[in-house]
Amino acid sequence: MNNREIFLSVMRFEQNKKMPIVHFGYWDETVEKWKQEGHVKERESWNDVSVKQGFDFGFGDCFSGYPCLYPPFETKVIKELPDGSRHVLNFQGVIELQKPGVVSIPTEIGHILTDRKSWEKEFLPRLKFNEDRYDFNWFKNYLSGDYPHGLYAGSLYGIIRNWFGIVGLSYIAADDEELYDEVINTVCNLVFDNMKFVLEKSVSLGIQFDYIHFWEDICFNTGPLVNPKVFAEKVGPYYKKITELGKQFGINFFSLDCDGKIDSLLPVWLDNGLNIMFPIEVGTWGASIKPWREQYGNAVLGVGGMDKRIFACGKKEIDMEIERLKPLVALGGYIPCPDHRIPPDAQWDTVKYYCQKMRETFS
Repeated sequence: MNNREIFLSVMRFEQNKKMPIVHFGYWDETVEKWKQEGHVKERESWNDVSVKQGFDFGFGDCFSGYPCLYPPFETKVIKELPDGSRHVLNFQGVIELQKPGVVSIPTEIGHILTDRKSWEKEFLPRLKFNEDRYDFNWFKNYLSGDYPHGLYAGSLYGIIRNWFGIVGLSYIAADDEELYDEVINTVCNLVFDNMKFVLEKSVSLGIQFDYIHFWEDICFNTGPLVNPKVFAEKVGPYYKKITELGKQFGINFFSLDCDGKIDSLLPVWLDNGLNIMFPIEVGTWGASIKPWREQYGNAVLGVGGMDKRIFACGKKEIDMEIERLKPLVALGGYIPCPDHRIPPDAQWDTVKYYCQKMRETFS
């Protein structure tokens, strides 16, 4: 079987001794460090790096276009500060404080979207459906790889959180529920229209997608950034609408990328058709598919749950981590994957050893 077939076999709980060796990408700083160490050539891509290390594919690498803002905002420097820091408007309409030498997520210091006026002027015109959002010439290149074929849906709520900021969105939800609802409805309906267009187009091209992939990132280390009851009421039905659409086109797997402690939002996603949780971030709260499987049964599938922090250690720690993963793999419907992008403290030889050991263990 090829990697695509192996992935589908695992997700279907079929008897299969093989397991694809999957990653979630790298920090740019990680690859740059490995270039300086001589492991990676200057023009080599993430894919080149992953092949060298022994991975089969990156999960969540999907066919995509512009599922949300189109065109995106033009990234530009608004202000230069004496210490070398800059105020930068990013493609989502968020003003960030970027500091030299800092590689973590920049601090948000301002947002274009604050009220109805800015919504109607700057955002609503960018949220109209049109076919130019998708490049089907690139589609042909995507289909040539040996990996499950995913269709990226985008976000139903996380992207809205980005536009307003956590504080701004909280105020809008309380002070202007009409606008809050309008923004959610506009984004969700656009995602549905996008999916309908691409799926219908795929039929005419004789293409079958294996899964539809959503991104949210609406949880942190103790729980969600949105009230689960509100989320279920306002966003849940749109997930259902999109997953039901996907099923009409023969798609049975719907994955959700959300970091943090997702437990209280998990029922919302499962009830509305999403079934693959990713990347099951271990974090300080010890996320694992095991308790979810005990509570929800085989309705919940998973990709992730391998503690990426182990890549900063050595072979002994890798061996221990793989031993921890063995009983989880035995549950079926689960594929280990680093629980986020591989960070700069990762050691090249340790990552290579992980891939080698995984292949020896699960093949």
